[in-house]
Amino acid sequence: MERIFTKGERFVDESGRQRIFNGINLCDKGYANEEKTDKVYELDFDENLIVNLKKRGVNLVRLGLTWDGVEPEAGKYDEDYLDRVQKVADLCEKHGIYFYLDMHQDLYGGATDTPADGAPMWACMTDGHEFKPTKFVWAEGYFWGKAIHSCFDHFWANDVCCGKPIQEHFCEMWKHVAERFKDNTALFGFDILNEPFPGSSGGKVFRKLIGSVVRAGMFDRRVNRIRLVKDALKAETRHSVLDQFEDPEFFSTIVTRAGGKIIEDFDKNYYSPFINRVAEAIREVTDKGIIIMENCYYSNTSIPCSTPAVTVKGAREPQLCFAPHGYDLMVDTPDYKYASNSRTGAIFDEHLRTQKRLNVPVIVGEWGGSGGNEDKTWLNHINFLLDKFDSNQWGQTYWCYTPDIFDTVVMESLVRTVPVAVSGTIDSYKTDRGTGSFVLKYTQGYDFKEPTEIFVHKKPARVEADGEYTLEPVEDGESFILKVKTGTGKHKVVISF
Repeated sequence: MERIFTKGERFVDESGRQRIFNGINLCDKGYANEEKTDKVYELDFDENLIVNLKKRGVNLVRLGLTWDGVEPEAGKYDEDYLDRVQKVADLCEKHGIYFYLDMHQDLYGGATDTPADGAPMWACMTDGHEFKPTKFVWAEGYFWGKAIHSCFDHFWANDVCCGKPIQEHFCEMWKHVAERFKDNTALFGFDILNEPFPGSSGGKVFRKLIGSVVRAGMFDRRVNRIRLVKDALKAETRHSVLDQFEDPEFFSTIVTRAGGKIIEDFDKNYYSPFINRVAEAIREVTDKGIIIMENCYYSNTSIPCSTPAVTVKGAREPQLCFAPHGYDLMVDTPDYKYASNSRTGAIFDEHLRTQKRLNVPVIVGEWGGSGGNEDKTWLNHINFLLDKFDSNQWGQTYWCYTPDIFDTVVMESLVRTVPVAVSGTIDSYKTDRGTGSFVLKYTQGYDFKEPTEIFVHKKPARVEADGEYTLEPVEDGESFILKVKTGTGKHKVVISF
């Protein structure tokens, strides 16, 4: 497989073609064993799954692993666990799908009887506080969980744990992982840490957000703020609260007023030094693979990301991309089928500004979510986001694969015609939602040895191209790769169904 590089705001391969990535998350967060003393990781992603993803146009997998899975005891790595991750990576390579390694965490980690995943228990400095199960949605521990806040506070302060600064453990763990995967030709990159959360200052952002909402006059100043939060989480009162945030400008103003300065401080003074440190550790092992930079958890609400570009030994990392996430406020609830395009659009508009500031390409690491997979109403939201990503020429990895996903209505939107590799610079590509036709426009500056390639999700009725083309089936399935050989100049490919 050709190695992937970054060039300004584009991904390119060794042939110089611009690459677009269409993908999905494969993430096993583990589950508690019967004694609730440890987590079990099955990583049950077999070859049949990888083939089925390939047939549906997936050319990139965000492959999740956890610190707890890699290093269950300080300084001792679980090679059996890594063997299982490696097996999935090797299957991706066999079938021509790129992968990037996502060091996943939610609620820091540690506890086995909560939705938390990520860090091993030995790396949890809780200051005596206990991890507590959630009552409404999984993320509520971020807002008021004292044990979670303490763990993150110690992590960002780089306090000593098991004989050395905790981030030193994390860097050594990443070096071990990078050594394992560096020679796999399907390696796309290293996603250093999923959705970094600030810790106790993140709890402060949440409290300030509620105060900002009340001060904005959206609710009576005498309202009980704890009750307001609970009403926003409960199914029977959720709409009446969250509909107040429909205006995207107002939504962005409210959240930025509450947390902008706090998150800017976190981004510049805690998160940035951390990702620089980890990137440097990875680069001690290999120059292969793109360093993938996420934003703070709260920047997934449209609070601006202020993190500088990653540096290694004082020099900007040349192979760097930005991997933002974005969900509507109704994510992980049955009402997600009513997700707001305006709110989510505001989130990704802010991510676009971050991309421009950093001058890097984008892979949307997580989007979509759960809660509407049986209702076609939800597809309006999915199509809105896919069209937005396409207009920005962004790749994406949908959250997430579940064993029943191929039988859900969301596949009607996810399985679609998209560019894979373009011999030149893409001007635009778009799917007409009315007719289903697809149009790609690009400019070719010189003769390419390799053709332009487009994944075509079903047999087309007609192909219009100003060059020679062939249509080749994918994995003997009902989808195809359209290969178009063109010369210099501007080109247009139209696929009709």
